[in-house]
Amino acid sequence: MTHTGKSTGQPDTSVLLQSARFCTTAAAFAQLPTDALPEVAFVGRSNAGKSSAINVLCGQRRLAFASKTPGRTQHINLFDLGLGGEVIGRLADLPGYGFAAVPMETKQRWQRFIAQYLTLRMQLAGLVLIADSRLGLTELDWTLLSYAAPAARPVHVLLTKADKLTQAQRAASARKVRDDLQQRAAGLRLLAPVSVQLFSSTQRLGLVEASRTIEEWLQTPPDGTDDADDAAEAQI
Repeated sequence: MTHTGKSTGQPDTSVLLQSARFCTTAAAFAQLPTDALPEVAFVGRSNAGKSSAINVLCGQRRLAFASKTPGRTQHINLFDLGLGGEVIGRLADLPGYGFAAVPMETKQRWQRFIAQYLTLRMQLAGLVLIADSRLGLTELDWTLLSYAAPAARPVHVLLTKADKLTQAQRAASARKVRDDLQQRAAGLRLLAPVSVQLFSSTQRLGLVEASRTIEEWLQTPPDGTDDADDAAEAQI
């Protein structure tokens, strides 16, 4: 994996992720690209720092947009990745969830869309779950993980805004999330690997680890699952 970095010793960013460029926006599952390119999806509760994480990982300031009104983004935005003119994969920015001011009908529509994507999207190679390190995994995050479980795709949890915690608090936050995942994995039927790391967009903490995980997923295309349709229907 090739990275570029500054001489200051700050964590560097992946050259492949730096190549990210807008591909398309989908408001419904049928509007997603139909090719077989692997996708890594980013999802998280509104205000957890998803857009900031995508932007810093890709070394771009405004690749992913954070709405002035959290929870208003209703689409899946996709970004092509590739060097030398060849697209080898994509990043998918899924709608944020959990914002109280959004009407219930809208929340339910987003929930169905996200569940469809996570259970039916054969191109999905891995899921990056964005969670505020100060809050850990909320019940909405656990619900999201239950949607993702049937597809058996690996999950990488980014505990964002770690710069707002002391070193001891960071360690405690990561430990609690790992312990909670270990305790609840069986009940959620999480069969795929789940990893956890601390992350800070402002301090550029954790860029190399997150980039490495994403690139590994993109280089290992996902296998199809025979029961995807049944799983999606059960979840939706």
